[in-house]
Amino acid sequence: MSRKRIENNIAYDEGKRKYYVTFHYGIDVNGKRVKKTKTYDTHVAAAEALRIFEMKKRRSEITIPTELTVGMWLDRWLDDVVRPNRARSTVYGYENIIKNHIKPVLGKVILQELTPQQIQSYYVDMRGLGLSSNTVHKHHQLLFTALDCAVRQEVLHRNPVRRVEAPAKAAPQHSFYNTEQMHALFAAVHGMPLEPAVKLAGYLGLRRSEICGLKWENVDLEHGVISICAARTTVGGVTINKGPKTTSSMRTLGISGLADLEDMLRSMKAEQALKREKKPNYNPDNFVLVHANGQPYAPDYVSGWFTKFVAEQGLPHLTLHGLRHSFASAANELHIPMFKISKALGHSNTSVTSQVYTHLFDDTQNEVLSQVASAIECGGRGSR
Repeated sequence: MSRKRIENNIAYDEGKRKYYVTFHYGIDVNGKRVKKTKTYDTHVAAAEALRIFEMKKRRSEITIPTELTVGMWLDRWLDDVVRPNRARSTVYGYENIIKNHIKPVLGKVILQELTPQQIQSYYVDMRGLGLSSNTVHKHHQLLFTALDCAVRQEVLHRNPVRRVEAPAKAAPQHSFYNTEQMHALFAAVHGMPLEPAVKLAGYLGLRRSEICGLKWENVDLEHGVISICAARTTVGGVTINKGPKTTSSMRTLGISGLADLEDMLRSMKAEQALKREKKPNYNPDNFVLVHANGQPYAPDYVSGWFTKFVAEQGLPHLTLHGLRHSFASAANELHIPMFKISKALGHSNTSVTSQVYTHLFDDTQNEVLSQVASAIECGGRGSR
């Protein structure tokens, strides 16, 4: 016996003894009406399902069903949102996470059927493969951002990542030198080709990309200032020139009190000028740090050389970026206000500085606690 309509959007099949509910979702991007039919054993269940659906539709809590998978959405998100608006290094990092980790596990799941449980299990699987908690947290942030975009574009009604417990972030452990160790390092590196890189990092707290991207037009030796407005980094084995990490990274630093650094830069500039007179195409992009032939240093080469040099000198292990931490440590020991340290480092605000250098500023807090304890022990005498 054929299926008969018994009320609006509900039909009954006497032969199968099933109730059929037709859910009308609306019109998709191609102008096609989208509807789905589900079966129920009782009329009560069918009517209740239709009632709930219509209520959610009135509240705009219903999205048009699609066969879009998680992998397909992430590809679309990369093409339409990430690549046009993010730095090449950021795009490269996202691509690696999606290609090597998310797609193999979640890529074939229908996006609208992705559950918090599946995402939580993914995090557990990634930790089981040996990825650190901080790395898996980056995966969490990527998924959260990508699926929030799907919600804004009405592909999803809710972001399932919002109902997942985010992987815990472990506090980073930064290595740094004290002022005595920095003095020993500067003495050891004197006269070496990459002495300028070491001193730019140690004296000014510059990032590797900022050091490698520094050009002579941004070094004003007459007025004793260096402007940080470019970066040179490596993405997927290819060296690229780009803007600073953030707008806060664009800053001007005074070097008029650093005679050692000023003298070294003056000597370098004069030497390069002589080479350019003999060879007009020498260092055409005017980088400060270049090889003898005028080719700019690759960032990976600089950091690799530094790590090897420190080991050869018998100094404590330290990365080139560790010199930036050493700069922050020295500034903190001198009780320089945090907002000034933050500006010198090119952080967007002091909270970023506090988070990155908690291990340094904790010592300052210990000093405060010690002074308060001393005041209490002597009954507050002399502490007005």
